[in-house]
Amino acid sequence: MLCRRAPPALDRGHVWHVGRALDVEAMARAARVLLGTHDFTTFRAAECQAKSPVKTLDRFDVMKQGDEIAFYAAARSFLHHQVRSMVGSLKLVGEGKWTDAIMARALAARDRAECGPVAPPEGLTLLRVDYPAN
Repeated sequence: MLCRRAPPALDRGHVWHVGRALDVEAMARAARVLLGTHDFTTFRAAECQAKSPVKTLDRFDVMKQGDEIAFYAAARSFLHHQVRSMVGSLKLVGEGKWTDAIMARALAARDRAECGPVAPPEGLTLLRVDYPAN
């Protein structure tokens, strides 16, 4: 997520451009609400074909890197649009429209209508896949 007034030139199509600074610390606090095993129905796409919405989010870090905010999520598996839905909701936290308590209520609601906007795919990158040794 690129947080500055000027749009990207070289990274166009590779970052989500947000035209202003966001509260990264508040976003990081709200991301921690999502850690652990939960029913992530709120953050699941309507067309998701997973058998269960229960997933375990092992890591969800939010870090400021210059004008960019990087999100690092790790889990054994994800639901369709789960990460993009969580990041879009975290943007609302960064704008001061949501708090970590609202994020917790949205998660507990298990209702897609309680989700924030879905982040665009620009910038979403699969860094690696780990497989069990056996």
